Amino acid sequence: MLAIAAVCLSVGCAAAQDEAGPAMTDAEHLTPVNVLTQVEMDAGWQLLFDGHTLDGWHGYNRDGLPGGWGVENGMLTRTGEGGDIVTDREFVDFELSVEWKLEPGGNSGIFYRAAEGEEWIYHSAPEMQILDDERHPDGQNPLTSAGANYGLNAAPRGVVRPVGEWNESRVVVEGSDVEHWLNGTRVVEYVLGGEEWEALVADSKFVEWPAYGRAAKGHIGLQDHGDPVWYRNLKVREIQ
Repeated sequence: MLAIAAVCLSVGCAAAQDEAGPAMTDAEHLTPVNVLTQVEMDAGWQLLFDGHTLDGWHGYNRDGLPGGWGVENGMLTRTGEGGDIVTDREFVDFELSVEWKLEPGGNSGIFYRAAEGEEWIYHSAPEMQILDDERHPDGQNPLTSAGANYGLNAAPRGVVRPVGEWNESRVVVEGSDVEHWLNGTRVVEYVLGGEEWEALVADSKFVEWPAYGRAAKGHIGLQDHGDPVWYRNLKVREIQ
């Protein structure tokens, strides 16, 4: 249904955690991260994170970056309280690819088509849930487990990898058609603004916020949910 580039995106191996975040394994040291291959560049992919700086990001409803986010070992990392961050750029139709890790019981999220000006980012932006399903209470509910369109569209069980391993998420948005992919499996598919979606919103907490899911373009965001989280290989391809 959606135009998806056939590009193989590598996922690293499991890594131990220390006080500075997950240490890299020997295999990960040998695998380039936060870089684009020639095939990816030819397909129109662009990096959203260079592995060294937070250039291109700012705090939601802020001019600059909040504290609590930084770069550790080539990973975009939630290091402390600071709030959600978003890309400086806005996107209409796109394919996003992200790799992520959590600490045990961790929770985060990937927002898309986020419109600034609302009290909280989730008042406007749909969210792909990032979660340790095994240990976090939200993992007991398919509507709020890893990969779900948070609170509206459930994700299947058993797709998310255990804590300590990298997960690969993709979000594809083309017009009103949206797909969530987790570790190579399409886990969610819905029509933004469609009849079924409208009914789900009307029966959820999102009905309280008129801007939810209405933006035709918006920022990509990463959620500060109070837990350490590590992101790398953040890539986007705009769909023309």
